[in-house]
Amino acid sequence: MVGNNYDIILIGLVAVFLILRLRSVLGKRTGNEQPPARDPFTPPAPPPATPRVGDAAQGSDNVVPLPTANAPAPRQSSATSGPGGIRATVMPTAAPGVAAIRTADPDFEPIGFTGGARAAFTAIVEAFARGDTATLKPLLDSATYASFEAAIRGRIERNEKAETTLIGFEASDIAAAEMQGTNAVVTVRFVSEQINVVRNADSQIVDGNPNEVQKVVDLWTFRRDTTSRDPNWQLIKTESEG
Repeated sequence: MVGNNYDIILIGLVAVFLILRLRSVLGKRTGNEQPPARDPFTPPAPPPATPRVGDAAQGSDNVVPLPTANAPAPRQSSATSGPGGIRATVMPTAAPGVAAIRTADPDFEPIGFTGGARAAFTAIVEAFARGDTATLKPLLDSATYASFEAAIRGRIERNEKAETTLIGFEASDIAAAEMQGTNAVVTVRFVSEQINVVRNADSQIVDGNPNEVQKVVDLWTFRRDTTSRDPNWQLIKTESEG
């Protein structure tokens, strides 16, 4: 019995020692703690501000302070975007409209949009020269498509063939932007270099010069319903400048 009592006392002392040791370390930060689980009903903290393209502090003129609904429109907003150093800017007069579009569609990114607009410009110009109405139809609204189709039909009736070589772009600037109801409407000013030739049925040149590169300035207006799941824009208007 005496031996059993000693065993009980020894176990009790060991237990007290362990409790004291645990108290000495509990509550201390070791640097290896896991972060507390986030309350799923609490919205996460906003991410840090996205760095601007370019750095004004280093004297770069390629700074893009993209407008937001809560910030005043910048006096100037520009950035170089795409291969070959193509200029892509949000012109000051378009900044308020861009802000309105971004309020309706937070995924709208203006400089990225100009890249898609250049791709659409290339596809439409080349399809028009080929007379490829199947490619044109989904890219244009009904009125614009009717105009393009009529021009292609007239060319066919005259037995003429158009040849267009798009050399490249100097710029694709957002010249105007606005919301019309739920529709985002954006006008892009394209400055491109092209070779344009029209030949008759005998392959003789009736317009243009195959050895002349022309600088062409176009104003194209695109539209998209911001409530639609379809991310594609349609061309609704074309103008030539100069």
